[in-house]
Amino acid sequence: QVQLVESGGGLVQAGGSLRLSCAASGSIFNINAMGWYRRAPGKQRELVATITSGRRTNYSDSVKGRFTISRDNAKNTVYLQMNSLKPENTAVYYCNAATIVHTYWGQGTQVTVPS
Repeated sequence: QVQLVESGGGLVQAGGSLRLSCAASGSIFNINAMGWYRRAPGKQRELVATITSGRRTNYSDSVKGRFTISRDNAKNTVYLQMNSLKPENTAVYYCNAATIVHTYWGQGTQVTVPS
C-alpha cells in the first residue's frame, strides 16, 4: 500500500505561482512513477505531468514551459511548480503513484485562479 498526501493548493491570481507537494508513505520502494493529474469543473480528469524514478518527465501540452514536476527521493515527495497560472488551470489536482500492479491516488488539492 502507498499513501499520498497533497498540499499547497489555494487561491492565486492569474499570472501567479503555486507549488504543490505530494508526500508518499508506505510501500514506496515499489513506486515506478509519480505524477499530477487534475479535474476541472465539468471535465474529466486529465494528465498534467509525470516523472519516473529515473526523473524522466512528461507534460501535457497545455502546461509545458509553465509547470515543472520534480521529486525528492530522500523525502519521498514529488512537487509541481506552477507558474503563470491561468483561470483555466482551476481544478482539483491529484497526486498519483504507479507501481507495477496498482495505481494510487491522493485526496486532491484545490487550485483556484479567478478570472
